[in-house]
Amino acid sequence: MTIQYKTRGVCSQQMNVKLEEGVVKDVEILGGCHGNLQGIARLVEGMKAEDAIARMEGIRCGNKQTSCPDQLSKALKIALTEESKRRQQAE
Repeated sequence: MTIQYKTRGVCSQQMNVKLEEGVVKDVEILGGCHGNLQGIARLVEGMKAEDAIARMEGIRCGNKQTSCPDQLSKALKIALTEESKRRQQAE
C-alpha cells in the first residue's frame, strides 16, 4: 500500500511511502535536501514502520517545530493507520 503525504513546515513538499505488513518498502521524498533525504529514505527501507517512527518522531530542524524526519514519522503513522483499516475491511 502506498500513500502520498503533503508535508508541512519543511522544505520538502511531498512524501510517497509504501508499506507492506507494517514494513517500509519504499520512500520517495520530493523537494528538500535531496542527498540527506535520499539517505534517510534508504535507511528506513526494510525497517518496521513503528521503529522508524520511534527514531524520527519529534526531531526538529533549526528553530522549526518539525523536520523532514519528523514529517516522515507522521506519514508512516498515517500509512500504518490506512493499512490497518484495509486489513480490517478485508476480514
